[in-house]
Amino acid sequence: MEKRLFQATAILSLFIYSTSILQAQCPTGLMTDLIEHTEQLFNDGYVSSAALTTLDKAKGHYQVALIRSSRPRFSWIVGSNRPNTLQTAYHILVATSPDKLRPETADIWDSQKIESRHSTSITMGGKELSPSTIYYWKVKTWDNHGYESPWSATKSFMTAGKTDGTASYYPLQFTDERPANTNNPASHIRCFDFGRDAIGQLRLTAMSEHADTIIVRIGEVCSANGRVEQNPGGSRRYAEYKLALMPGLHTYDLKMKPDARNSDPATAARNRLYPIFLPDYAGVVFPFRYVETEGKSEIVSTVEPERRMLHYSFNDAAARFNSSDTVLNKIWELCRYSMKATSFCGIYVDGDRERIAYEADAIINQLSHYCVDREFSMARRTIEHLIFHPTWPTEWCLQTLILAWNDYMYSGDKRLLERYYSDMKAKTLLALRESNGLISTKTGKNTPELCQTIHYNGNALKDIVDWPQSGFVGDEKEYGGEADGVKMDTFNATVNAFHYQAGNLLAKLAKFIGKDPDARHYADEAAYIRKQFNRLLFDKKNGRYRDGLSTDHSALHSNMFPLAFGMVDTRNMKSVTDYIKSRRMACSVYGAQFLLDGLYDAGEADYAHSLLASTAQRSWYNMLRAGSTITMEAWDNIYKPNQDWNHAWGAAPGNLIARGLMGITPIEPGFERIRIKPQPGKVKHAGLLLPTVRGNILTEFRHSSDGNMVLSIDIPANCIAEVWFPYKDKQVLIDETKAKGKKENGWFIMEIGSGKHTIR
Repeated sequence: MEKRLFQATAILSLFIYSTSILQAQCPTGLMTDLIEHTEQLFNDGYVSSAALTTLDKAKGHYQVALIRSSRPRFSWIVGSNRPNTLQTAYHILVATSPDKLRPETADIWDSQKIESRHSTSITMGGKELSPSTIYYWKVKTWDNHGYESPWSATKSFMTAGKTDGTASYYPLQFTDERPANTNNPASHIRCFDFGRDAIGQLRLTAMSEHADTIIVRIGEVCSANGRVEQNPGGSRRYAEYKLALMPGLHTYDLKMKPDARNSDPATAARNRLYPIFLPDYAGVVFPFRYVETEGKSEIVSTVEPERRMLHYSFNDAAARFNSSDTVLNKIWELCRYSMKATSFCGIYVDGDRERIAYEADAIINQLSHYCVDREFSMARRTIEHLIFHPTWPTEWCLQTLILAWNDYMYSGDKRLLERYYSDMKAKTLLALRESNGLISTKTGKNTPELCQTIHYNGNALKDIVDWPQSGFVGDEKEYGGEADGVKMDTFNATVNAFHYQAGNLLAKLAKFIGKDPDARHYADEAAYIRKQFNRLLFDKKNGRYRDGLSTDHSALHSNMFPLAFGMVDTRNMKSVTDYIKSRRMACSVYGAQFLLDGLYDAGEADYAHSLLASTAQRSWYNMLRAGSTITMEAWDNIYKPNQDWNHAWGAAPGNLIARGLMGITPIEPGFERIRIKPQPGKVKHAGLLLPTVRGNILTEFRHSSDGNMVLSIDIPANCIAEVWFPYKDKQVLIDETKAKGKKENGWFIMEIGSGKHTIR
């Protein structure tokens, strides 16, 4: 009897234990207005151990990510290790103290239990928040398995002095770094290599018996003899300083010279530029990898440098990628690091030289940033800046809609759409539309009044196609410049492709925010321009798009942009893609984003991979070969002699590997539904950790000995995946059982819930 009772008790205990480990876990990754680390304090840019609650008593100059809304929006990661978990309800508490985070005492908002799947961008109800005040919140959830989670950990945040609803953002921060290598080319010279380029400041510790002077040289390029290159060429940076030393052992902060172009408001205003100025605590920064000290041998032998890298909040461990293609691995890491290294302004800029935000730069920056870190606030802040400070190229203005679309799909927060909807309508440039359905900047409608409607301070927009347009020699093409010899026309194909995409995306965004009449209107407008574009610009004889109405020339750009935006009719797909492939990489590093997007969308994975992992001169690998550790402004100096070596618009593989090769994209806002459609090309195996607002997505594919693919995926809770698996007339198995789905053009498409799955 006792034995049977013991056995029964053991079985019951095992049951209780097994159900407890499968039940809902507490929510994690709590975000307030897209900021996760709201409780983190910074002391003049350095992460502080002081608590947010002690801010009023803390000594020093402290910064914090202030929440700029009186009704912030909350997001979290649903906690569960049970497969196929969906949230069914949530309960949020917001209070002025941790003690009041109880249903009966929450003095700001007690949401009660709300039936909903939404775990991103939940608008706070209850009382409006006061400025300059610390608040506390937590959340619990229920799921479709009947489990109720514990309450999350309490999260604190502070509101700004002005809660105007604009994007919240982190303060800039410093990270101290030591050299990776040291060499002594001469007894009186010592050289240091930090391993990677970064934008920051230099601190040196040195010992001198008497007052003395040493020469300090910093730069981005190393000469053949291991010293800092003093004539690097282009906009690659170099500077030299004399540093006065005091007797004894001392630490010195090198006083760098500011560049008036990007640091002086008067100079910027005179040139009608909008550089992003750094906060006072950041000081003057400069891009450099190498440091050289020259002086008396007994002094330089004691010099120890330290680099203070300036950057936006960044988690180096948030994303991972590895594959059988070693070149691809190096390129991905180059692009991942570029996201951190170029974030030093807190807004996406075109490198250190100008520090200006451009729409075209921002798109690549935005997508690649999303794919390597779980941060969305920098992108949001950049879009707000660009809405009121657009740049001069016609098609770059149109890209504002692409930026807004990406923001909503990746974050799930529609506030940007709601706040700036009227501005986005103007930025479709419908005001330039002519009777033929196309837009033009050369028919008299490109006026100062039009510019005012889109907040541009110039007198007229200008079509650009790519940059630089002409004037430089390039291989693999017969034309100079990066626009493949495009023939500029009154009605340019590239501009009108972007015009179509702007209207197409605005129609979808309008529907998301409940403006159904507008959604129908812009959908009709987009359909009309697509029809006219194909009728007027498609060359039936040659099977490709012409650059404009009055020319028979067909540049790569006039074809790759329509392909990337889904404008090519099915019957013309082969001829257009064949022509695109014949032009290879006849575009800039910016244009390559759209070229590769279009190729992956067209199922041209093999060719896409040949460009992505190319080692030719026009390749990302060439940036590494040239010695750059941040993506460059151009493929090589011969294509843009004044290029710089810290330009994130060259970092497209940071997102193309995730979105194209691994095939992970959101198909509903905030990754509520995702698509996983790997296109390996020649890659035998690859694995990716992708951070999202709902949690990490892990994917790995391998090709078995019989040539078939094995796909392993791990999908976060409260997320549904639409998985596209290559179909080869064999039964598709998921977790060793027959998969349910449909066949389409060589793919087996199935719907899968959260958890770990293996498909073969």
